[in-house]
Amino acid sequence: MALFKAKIVRGLFMMFMAISVAMPLKAQSDSITAENSSCDIIRPVMSAYTIEAGGSNLADTYLSPIKYSGWALGLRYERMQAMKFNPENWIMKLTADIHLDRTLNKVGNATMWYAGVAFEWGMTRRYSITPSLTLGYGGSASLNAGCLYTQRNGNNPASAKAALTLNLTGFAAWSLKVGSLPVTLIYQPVLPVTGIFFSPDYGELYYEIFLGNHTGLVHPAWWGNYFSLNNRLTADLHFGSTSLRIGYACNILSTKVSNITTRMVTNEAILGISGEWISLNPRKSLSKKAKIIRAAWK
Repeated sequence: MALFKAKIVRGLFMMFMAISVAMPLKAQSDSITAENSSCDIIRPVMSAYTIEAGGSNLADTYLSPIKYSGWALGLRYERMQAMKFNPENWIMKLTADIHLDRTLNKVGNATMWYAGVAFEWGMTRRYSITPSLTLGYGGSASLNAGCLYTQRNGNNPASAKAALTLNLTGFAAWSLKVGSLPVTLIYQPVLPVTGIFFSPDYGELYYEIFLGNHTGLVHPAWWGNYFSLNNRLTADLHFGSTSLRIGYACNILSTKVSNITTRMVTNEAILGISGEWISLNPRKSLSKKAKIIRAAWK
């Protein structure tokens, strides 16, 4: 019995010593966690301003059964930044586009113009595969609006285009060196999955819509009647704080609804500038332990 009591006392003593040692260790761990959580997280904004020029192929049976071919010209702004709630793993992307296309029929005696704007915002989950390769996937919402116009038609010279879609997005960023020049290759696809888009009935005048015929103008978008794919491959040549961006873009749009078929395909070269910008509070000193988390690569 005395031996049993001695073992109990020894066990309680060892437990007390373990708790006494663990408590300061836990306090130290909590202190380190609190110190790390108070570190400044710097999230640079990666922006790009580009001019895009190339070829365009347009076809819209509301206006003409003939395909038109010509040139395409566009301006684009792109912004990427690590998200505040989880900067290590999530980034956001915002883009705005303005496009103008001028095309001719095969004979060259009729012209079809297209003018449009596009806006997209989305979030992407990223994964660092290697120190130089980062992959990501996510979703976005986009708004596209524009108009096709040809003087050849007297009653129906224009065909309006508008769509609001939810998309699958992704990117692959690869950092490398060409000689001594740092280069970042970025591939970004955008694939709409669902949404809504505008289209009148075949032969319906826009004057009739103006008078109040608003039925059957908005259609649900799915791959059976609305297919679009945007592919962009760019290379940022890092000569300094500002980089030269070159690349290639291919945009495909195909719709078929209300007996109207539309095909729009552009292939364009990309030229512009890109860079990272950091916004700092002049009233707040930057911590020596501040961590910079870039948008497309770490």
